Amino acid sequence: MSSLLNNLIVTGSSGGKESNSPFVQTQNNSTENVAPARYPYEVIKESADYLLSGTRHRPKIGVICGSGLGGLADTLDDRDVFPYQNIPNFPESTVAGHAGRMVIGRLSGVPVMCMQGRFHSYEGYPLWKCAMPVRVMKLMGVEQIVVTNAAGGLNPNFKVGDIMIIKDHINMQGFAGDSPLRGRNDERFGPRFPAMNNAYDKNLREMAKKIVAEMNLTNVVQEGVYVMLGGPTYETVAELRLLRLLGVDAVGMSTVPEVVVARHCGLKVFAFSLITNECITHYDTDAQANHEEVIEVANKRKKDLQDLAYRIIVQMSKNSQES
Repeated sequence: MSSLLNNLIVTGSSGGKESNSPFVQTQNNSTENVAPARYPYEVIKESADYLLSGTRHRPKIGVICGSGLGGLADTLDDRDVFPYQNIPNFPESTVAGHAGRMVIGRLSGVPVMCMQGRFHSYEGYPLWKCAMPVRVMKLMGVEQIVVTNAAGGLNPNFKVGDIMIIKDHINMQGFAGDSPLRGRNDERFGPRFPAMNNAYDKNLREMAKKIVAEMNLTNVVQEGVYVMLGGPTYETVAELRLLRLLGVDAVGMSTVPEVVVARHCGLKVFAFSLITNECITHYDTDAQANHEEVIEVANKRKKDLQDLAYRIIVQMSKNSQES
């Protein structure tokens, strides 16, 4: 753990061993009855500076790769690879299918940084820690991010292997009062009350639809609403039926905290889900969702996903240069 983080002693920030105390521990072991500490600006900057010092690339686009979708990072040219355990103040991913490293390189000449593996609340991390790499990206100069995930298809018109462009989300944890922005706000990152009505940038979604048509993928690409639940259990039939009534098309266990923090930072967001399984909404079946199925479907759709992400990233870069 870095000396800076040791000096700050940030609550719940060491390797996933979370404190249940509502107090902030200070260096002289005193406590203050204040909101739980988050990664302060200086700690985020230390992580960003470490990565910047280890690469000559200066990415403007960041990518967060979901379960089984990390292959895009392996296609980068002139790569610099940083295992999470080597990055100051970073958590570590414990999920199968997540390589657990930051990869920075070039994609068709475009400087890009890719997270191969993300952090989830079901691993024991608070939401602000799950989303902290987005703030690291911001301080490294990233202006746009592509967020991917594996999700269960709740819309009955979706098939396993479909790709869903996310047009909106339902923030269930937010309904319950939990948010990656909870606590004191730092104006250097963004405003106290950020708007979320255009969380998934409309222009980027329209751009992606044109690319999908050019790739002749319109028969497998959908658009819909994503919901994040805490996991790690898959949902009950009753829960899924409720979510469908609310207008949910796909269900997962990630993405929303990262998108909330990205919008707080002023980053433009494009996101898509790979539909890796059909949600079970009937009681008269013995079928069960499982993580192995998620990885298998991701591997089968790998080439299409990589080609789609590749073209979107290149076009995002062109649009940014022209604006």
